[in-house]
Amino acid sequence: MSTATTKSVIVGTAGHIDHGKSALVEALTGTHPDRLAEEKRRGITIDLGFAFLEENGVRFGLVDVPGHERFVSNMLAGAAGIDVLLLVIAADESIKPQTREHFDICRLLGVKRGVVALTKSDLVDADTMELVRLEAEEFLRGSFLDGAPLMPVSAKTGAGLGELKKALSDAAAKAFTKDSSHYFRLPIDRAFAMKGFGSVVTGTLISGSVGAADEVELFPLGERLRVRGVQSGGKAVERATPGQRTAVNLAGIEHTALKRGMVLASPGKFRKTRRIDVRLELLPSARKMKQRSRVHFHAGTAETIAEVFFHEEKELLPGGSAFANLKLQDEVLALPGDRFIVRQFSPVATIGGGAVLDPLARRPMLRDTGRVSFLETLERGSREEILAAMTERALLGLGWDEIVARTGWIEKEIREALEKVSKTGRVKTVSAEPLVLVSGKLFEDVRKKIVEKVERFQKENPLLPGIAREDLRTSLGKRVRAETFRAALEELVVQKKLDAPGEFVKKAGSEIALQPEEAKAKEEIEAAFASASLAVPSVKEVLARLQVEAKRAEKLLQILLREKSLVRVSPELIFHRNALAQLKEKLSAYKKSKGDRISVPVFKELTGITRKYAIPLLEYLDRERVTRRAGDERVIL
Repeated sequence: MSTATTKSVIVGTAGHIDHGKSALVEALTGTHPDRLAEEKRRGITIDLGFAFLEENGVRFGLVDVPGHERFVSNMLAGAAGIDVLLLVIAADESIKPQTREHFDICRLLGVKRGVVALTKSDLVDADTMELVRLEAEEFLRGSFLDGAPLMPVSAKTGAGLGELKKALSDAAAKAFTKDSSHYFRLPIDRAFAMKGFGSVVTGTLISGSVGAADEVELFPLGERLRVRGVQSGGKAVERATPGQRTAVNLAGIEHTALKRGMVLASPGKFRKTRRIDVRLELLPSARKMKQRSRVHFHAGTAETIAEVFFHEEKELLPGGSAFANLKLQDEVLALPGDRFIVRQFSPVATIGGGAVLDPLARRPMLRDTGRVSFLETLERGSREEILAAMTERALLGLGWDEIVARTGWIEKEIREALEKVSKTGRVKTVSAEPLVLVSGKLFEDVRKKIVEKVERFQKENPLLPGIAREDLRTSLGKRVRAETFRAALEELVVQKKLDAPGEFVKKAGSEIALQPEEAKAKEEIEAAFASASLAVPSVKEVLARLQVEAKRAEKLLQILLREKSLVRVSPELIFHRNALAQLKEKLSAYKKSKGDRISVPVFKELTGITRKYAIPLLEYLDRERVTRRAGDERVIL
């Protein structure tokens, strides 16, 4: 059957030790899942065992997880990608402590459907089987397996196996189909070296797809690796898709550097984390959990220690749930919606679990009053509500990479959410490439501040044309990005609230309004330079003669320079534009009558000025491309 039409479903067996899980898997698939010599010898599944079955258009990957108490962490690694639970209860022993713990784990991990196999049916009579069935029904009442098929089977005689396969197919048909268009993630549960191939890792592919020649990133190390080849169901495949047991052959790394708990993922998309915000649920059988409790944390195939900080409560009662911040001892890769389990620190026992809400959480702070409502949005909100809430909490703005790392959303999902939320005004796109989003409120605040600062500046500096653009931007503080400032200013100009000609920003339509004495002083400055021709006075000398104070006089001079009535030729020398225009005409006439070369002495004689003025003027003419220096002479261009 072709991969295109085959649905891949992971079935996880769970139940008490010696209840016949491995024997049942072998009877269903023909493959005994025990891989290790120690497992064969001791007759228990220590590490994860795998087998495959194709039935009714479904490729089942059966993960046989350990039942022995010491190996529950292995059971958790196997449960990470389960679509359908095969809960195994031996008819001769009924429900045992491990049955309850494994079932709690699967429920906390969000498994939604399953089938119950009542194994060893050949060892009990009909009355005992009926009693076990009633006990199982009572145990499962109100859970996700309430009403699930309870199938008596015998791995030894084969009785009930056909009916069990059909029940598994029915459950698989209803199982959620994972989307291969999302980013690739493969939690590693085994790593080993294979002769002739090198390093190989295995895991349940929970998202995206992977094929030969792909580049992948290894978390939490951050190393980029190349995929040599991929196997699924024991066969080489072009691409493995979600829900498949997958083996990946990796180039560029020794198998000893690869460990269970690591994750292969799409490169450059995600970030490792040591802090996550979660919804934490405590089992009714657990003790109450106090603030800052330490627990064993299991997510995917990763296992570490976590310190629990509750956002609202001081403690969590048995059977309760709360928002919590988990500080992890080791770095992990997590995404929203990922399920996890917590186990009591000592003695070790499963006490709760939940779902990740924010994989890149901040350290909890008392003044962060909006944290709980933000987590409520992450837990129950639509994509556009989540995008708006994330943007509102991102004081410096939110970029594309940050959105992907925090959500795992693909481009289409981000674009759709952005289109919807932009219409509400809660989010403003201040840059399309690269994408920068800010909250509508922050953007409006920036607009208001820009207008206020421009108005205040012009009130305090009536003789200046406006505030310098860069001074205006820096006055808003480091928390306002350049993109936000630029977008807000452009919008204000379009709305004709401000003008931004050149480097200055001013109120729209505003002009410099001079007092009568200022207008008179301005005329006096211009006249002083105009009447002096090229033998101009010093600036200090001209300004000292005015009836206005020095500060205002300097600003009047700046106005004349901006209007280009006066031209600053050197730091000390300013000339009237008419004098400079006449000088250029003189040089043009000289070129026609005497040729295109002129020396400094001849230039002094032509203009009737001293060297004090001649050299700065010639340098100015060089800059203006009226002349070009050639040794001790100038060439008139």
